[in-house]
Amino acid sequence: MLSGAKKVVSLGLEYLALACAALAALGLTTIVGIIVTSVIMRKFANTPLHITEEVVGLLLSVALFLGLPIVTLRNRHVHVSLLTTYVSGKAKALVQVLGLTVGIVFFGWLIWETIPWFEFAFKRSLKTETTRILLYPWMALMPLSLVITGLILIVRLLGILDTPTTNARKLSAQSEAP
Repeated sequence: MLSGAKKVVSLGLEYLALACAALAALGLTTIVGIIVTSVIMRKFANTPLHITEEVVGLLLSVALFLGLPIVTLRNRHVHVSLLTTYVSGKAKALVQVLGLTVGIVFFGWLIWETIPWFEFAFKRSLKTETTRILLYPWMALMPLSLVITGLILIVRLLGILDTPTTNARKLSAQSEAP
């Protein structure tokens, strides 16, 4: 029963992270499309798209935050391996637990800070200056992606989600089995 719950939680977080990554990829593709269109319009119609700077800025911010859950799930962050390279066993496990704890505290603090920021924009219906695009729908994606990322870290700390090193050991053991 517990193994089934672990699998459901792992798959749920993976699907959420993949959905965020797909949205991030869509945003990055849209950025390229807007910039190419703007360049073509500037060259041939002598008038660039007036929305380029604001929309590209919003899409870039959103794409960066939406990419965070999949990077965290797959443990593809930039690592400072100074400690983990030279320690093993219980010391390595302690360093990993400390790293996860620092990550959870950091994301908790970021979530705590983004909620009032979002509420401020929502209550005042803040819009971009040139194109008058509402900001709060874009801003809502930041706490959402931070919550998903924080959940991934919490689940990994609780041992519900395997660490990448555990997955690598499982794969190597399976490949060595006759």
